[in-house]
Amino acid sequence: MLQLHMLPSSPVSSPNPRLLCFRDSSSSPPLPLRGHSTLNPRKASRVSLARAPDGHFSLKCRQSEYFDQQQRFASSTSSDNSTSFSPSGGGTMSPKVFVGHSIYKGKAALTVEPRAPEFTSLDSGAYKLSREGFVLLQFAPAAGTRVYDWSRKQVFSLSVTEIGNLIALGPRDSCEFFHDPFKGKSDEGKIRKVLKVEPLPDGSGHFFNLSVQNKLMNLDESIYIPVTKAEYTVLISAFNFILPYLLGWHAYANTIKPNDPNRANNANSRYGGDFEWSR
Repeated sequence: MLQLHMLPSSPVSSPNPRLLCFRDSSSSPPLPLRGHSTLNPRKASRVSLARAPDGHFSLKCRQSEYFDQQQRFASSTSSDNSTSFSPSGGGTMSPKVFVGHSIYKGKAALTVEPRAPEFTSLDSGAYKLSREGFVLLQFAPAAGTRVYDWSRKQVFSLSVTEIGNLIALGPRDSCEFFHDPFKGKSDEGKIRKVLKVEPLPDGSGHFFNLSVQNKLMNLDESIYIPVTKAEYTVLISAFNFILPYLLGWHAYANTIKPNDPNRANNANSRYGGDFEWSR
């Protein structure tokens, strides 16, 4: 709490009768104040002095709104930076981040987006991979010059094995993937999706051609888009980077602690010591 005192005007106590000091009850020495010059501009943007009827002075300070905002921002930033994701379920979840890469051509557009794997909690408190991640391909036909109709988009999910096929694809090689979303169910065969990746005739890249037959909606559509060597190289580089994450191996790697004596014991109890070199 700030307290204002008027120093005596005698020459012995103070050579300047207008010299003021203000004291913070939490600090010991009084701080000199001449007008506004000694105030921190971040902590007080306006200071006013008023004489009360009894002859005492009062000091009023209003903190800067900018300073308050900076304090709140710093506090929230510090809080955000402290959030983290723990593969074992501990800690707090970090905000979701959505990424993707798009290729735009005259007759269609292609967007490539990764999807994270899923984990299931065990009774022991550990987590086990329940579903591998995948890469979602979205094809949208053109509706005009540099305009695409995303309401008519068709999607195709690449598994980790299919991603491996694309990574190993040579400049003159081709591959084909067939999907039936209702395979093994009563509606099996009512939706057929075929993705073909074939080399361009001049060897400058590959064609991505997605054909969809949907008997439930009476739809038969084919969307193709040429992908140049440079664009394909970008896709392959992204696939190589994201593949271990789609397998969930990053979560396992984050749980490895060097010099952990319990790690070997836990492994022996889990696998019964059935290591290759122990046979």
